Amino acid sequence: MSIFKRMSTIFKAKANTALDKAEDPRETLDYSYQKQLELLQKVRRGVADVATSRKRVELQASQLQAQSQKLQDQAQKALSMGREDLAREALTRKSGLQGQIDDLTAQHAQLQGEEEKLTLASQRLQAKVESFRTRKETIKATYTAAEAQTRINEAFSGISEEMSDVGLAVQRAEDKTQQMQARAGAIDELLASGALDDASGSSKDSITLELERMSSNSDVESELAKMKAQIGGSEAPKQLSQDAPGGAQPAQQPVQQAEPVRPQDGDVR
Repeated sequence: MSIFKRMSTIFKAKANTALDKAEDPRETLDYSYQKQLELLQKVRRGVADVATSRKRVELQASQLQAQSQKLQDQAQKALSMGREDLAREALTRKSGLQGQIDDLTAQHAQLQGEEEKLTLASQRLQAKVESFRTRKETIKATYTAAEAQTRINEAFSGISEEMSDVGLAVQRAEDKTQQMQARAGAIDELLASGALDDASGSSKDSITLELERMSSNSDVESELAKMKAQIGGSEAPKQLSQDAPGGAQPAQQPVQQAEPVRPQDGDVR
């Protein structure tokens, strides 16, 4: 197979596929019905033309018949007046008219036969067109219902092009939402761990930063002093217990020295 023949085959196949997708059976049926109506109209016009010709032949035959009868009367009158020559001439003309009348009669019979045939064909064609119209409407209704059912089924199953596009859009939206949520969570974790400085702090001036630093240092010193006081308070009882001769006596000495303290306070008063 040559390359040109192969290209022609491929082109025809592509064109056939494209035409098959673009073809709507309802439009094709309507077009066929329109063509049948046009054909029926032509047949009816043919019947009318044949009927018109038949009528014209009938009129001509009637006129010739009237002339023939007139010549017959003239021949009789001439013969009664003794004019045999005129009677012979009138009968000769009548004979010529009779030949024309016979031809018109044959044409009339032929036209009448054709008219009957065309009338019968027109009636049959009209019945066929009416039957086709009924079948066409039935097929169109069935096709429309099947198309609607197919679209509904495709929508429910999600295999239609529209629903596929919607599904892809929803999937992309969900992916972007998850990506933004993950990014926001990662930034929050980095800010909480201190790995990522807050960009809003860079807008503070030097005085504000110095005051915040001093306040932070003061808090640190205050906390450190509290911790030293706690440590010092816990070490003092340990020293007293080490200086006492017995383990129980140092605990009783504060009770014995508590009474002499009150007179001293009274003397001061």
